[in-house]
Amino acid sequence: MEIKYCKKCVMPSTRPGISFDEEGICSACRSYENRKNIDWKKRYKELEAICDKYRGMNGKNTWDCAIAVSGGKDSHYQVDLMKNKLGMNPILFTVEDNFPMTNAGLHNIKNISEAFGCELISLKPNIKAQKKLMRYCFEKYGKPTWYIDRLIYTYPLMMALKFNTSLLVYGENVSYEYGGSDAYDTYSARGILKNGVACDMNMNELIDNAGVSAQDLYLTNALSDNDLDKINPIYLSYYIPWNSFENLKIAKENGFKDISDEWRRAHHVEDFDQIDSRAYLVHSWMKYPKFGHQFATDYAARMVRYGMISRDEAIELVNRHDAFLDPLCVRDFCEFCGYTKEEFWAVVDKFYNPDYFKKNEHGKWVHKNPITSNSKELVLSK
Repeated sequence: MEIKYCKKCVMPSTRPGISFDEEGICSACRSYENRKNIDWKKRYKELEAICDKYRGMNGKNTWDCAIAVSGGKDSHYQVDLMKNKLGMNPILFTVEDNFPMTNAGLHNIKNISEAFGCELISLKPNIKAQKKLMRYCFEKYGKPTWYIDRLIYTYPLMMALKFNTSLLVYGENVSYEYGGSDAYDTYSARGILKNGVACDMNMNELIDNAGVSAQDLYLTNALSDNDLDKINPIYLSYYIPWNSFENLKIAKENGFKDISDEWRRAHHVEDFDQIDSRAYLVHSWMKYPKFGHQFATDYAARMVRYGMISRDEAIELVNRHDAFLDPLCVRDFCEFCGYTKEEFWAVVDKFYNPDYFKKNEHGKWVHKNPITSNSKELVLSK
């Protein structure tokens, strides 16, 4: 099966939920182009009106909104906007996995509370359950961090309900900004669990096969429709033209640190996104054997849309980084889950899709249809 590539960026047709139009342009590029048709001043006024509605809702001296944060550059931007620009008093909810953290990650999660003067409530998941679920989901589905990713989405929803902070703020609408099956230009993050990152799993399957209990999985449950009606989760990217690099500037002005002094990641093209821990990145890289691309492609495509690099420059970045999972990620992942490196790569080997990869004479998987500057772009018949 031949992989087709967007004529504007470097996004392949194998990205789950991506679509291409009759000109061979991916839906993420079309979403970005659509920004010129949006009245951003009007949308910002809508955001101000939302803040006015909820400001002081729990009394003058307590929280009037919640923000789902990780400590990353987008989280810093979100808190700066909501507190410093819009005058809200947010409480922050975060999920910290149990992997060894980078120095930058340790600094940033502390800094987001200190720099903005915000209370931050952090969930440290059940380590025993995390290890069991990681091993099962890695070996069965190639999704080792499903448990953490699910909590990242469900926990803030639960906490916003408990703290009566009805306005719950998320960053970007991932499906719309970068391509996905749930790609709608909407302010509401009510359907955030449908974006493919934190997909539903069969809980009975996990209980029967991963060795966990219903209690272990309690915090991964979605809110009922009745409870969801009591909160108003929103995407900031609906109200503001979202740009990872512009957000980085604001974050650094407020004390955010990247990992440029600490680690040069083999499979990334930048040094500031998903930098909290090394082991977590195995999950995002697992897109490569399954779909023939991973985070390097995602960011290279984004950089093309932002006008930072040419498509040919993006292609060079993809071919230099996409296939090469950083060894420090493998080391930390194996130490946490109890794998040898040989066992780890044996699991990965099962997920290479033979539609997109073949083994060479040395027994190494190689891409059948890597992107090149003269690659055959998708043009659908009208």
